[in-house]
Amino acid sequence: LEELLAANAPLATVYLLKTAIKEIWFAPSVRDGARRWKDWYRLAIESGIAPAIAFAKRLRKYLRGILASAIFPLNTSILEGVNNRIKVIKRMAYGFRDSAYFFLKIKAAFPGKAR
Repeated sequence: LEELLAANAPLATVYLLKTAIKEIWFAPSVRDGARRWKDWYRLAIESGIAPAIAFAKRLRKYLRGILASAIFPLNTSILEGVNNRIKVIKRMAYGFRDSAYFFLKIKAAFPGKAR
């Protein structure tokens, strides 16, 4: 059992890192997300696992966008839906000669929240 645990220690460490990094995206505030990021980054560097260290250093460049998810909680499913709806509008019209009218059709398809 000890031999198996020793052989799987890096896998267990990476699994814990995977679980912890997901919590950054679900932070309720930017400050909390930054704190979670610092904790996760420290754990990744201290893990001693070369791919995890390289990933943490590469991800550091995108920290600003990651922390923005606390303010703007969008995911790709919403964006894919919007893009698909715009494609449908374009196909239904067989092309628009006037780009202003095309953008009006898009705005009409996504009215947003009433203020």
